[in-house]
Amino acid sequence: MKFTRGIIVDGIKYNLPLVSVKRNFDFLYKDGAGRTEDGVFHGELIGVYCNFNLTVGTSSAFEDNDYEQFIDKMSEPTEQHEFSLPMKNGYYNFTGYLGSVSDEYELILEEDVTYKGFTCNMVADRPARTPT
Repeated sequence: MKFTRGIIVDGIKYNLPLVSVKRNFDFLYKDGAGRTEDGVFHGELIGVYCNFNLTVGTSSAFEDNDYEQFIDKMSEPTEQHEFSLPMKNGYYNFTGYLGSVSDEYELILEEDVTYKGFTCNMVADRPARTPT
């Protein structure tokens, strides 16, 4: 199966068997935000960050060595990446870092290994939306 709406990481397109792309809108407040004794929340909003949790299918669904290239890129010791994720009518582009990356052995053969359950947490480095 050919996946035509893959993700782009640092300018490299990966046609992935996407299982799930979960979008999180995280609200970040300046230091000192919290509730007072009367239970009322007080805080100054910095912005809303659009973060993503990505889940990919089994490595056997990738073409050739694409899984190895993908896992190498996603586990690269780099502080930031440029991400482009499929959205309606195009891509959502952002700069961010990877909070975690994991996968799981699915099948171990004499000369080959298959992985499943690749997941990663993509964290934006700046807010997608800020207060006006």
